[in-house]
Amino acid sequence: MKRELSHNMMTCATTMQSVKSAGLSLLLMSFLLYVADSYPSIDLPNMGCPECALRRNIHLSGDRPIYQCMGCCFSRAYPTPLWSLKTMKIPKNITSESTCCVASRSDEVEVKSDVVNIQVLNHTECHCSTCHYNKI
Repeated sequence: MKRELSHNMMTCATTMQSVKSAGLSLLLMSFLLYVADSYPSIDLPNMGCPECALRRNIHLSGDRPIYQCMGCCFSRAYPTPLWSLKTMKIPKNITSESTCCVASRSDEVEVKSDVVNIQVLNHTECHCSTCHYNKI
């Protein structure tokens, strides 16, 4: 005896599938929101680099502690705008901006070692500002 499915039974089966799909979608969305919410809200480019601050220089500290500015500041790179590219003597496709961790105040102190005495700057205050690179 073959039993045919009534319209009511087919509607019930279709509704059941829809509920399962909606439940699965809701579960997946909840998981993705949980992952996104638990992800640390930190600046990803500076991950692994501490904020600009005074830190003790263990290599130079001998009989007295020497502090130096260390850490990361703002940095970004972006495609050079077309109008700016046309005005460059040597066109570069990438433009970058950055600031460095520099001392705003420092004192000159003498570091004594067995071999030589050298003068170093003991930083007392730091901030992010224009990068100054030493050219050799």
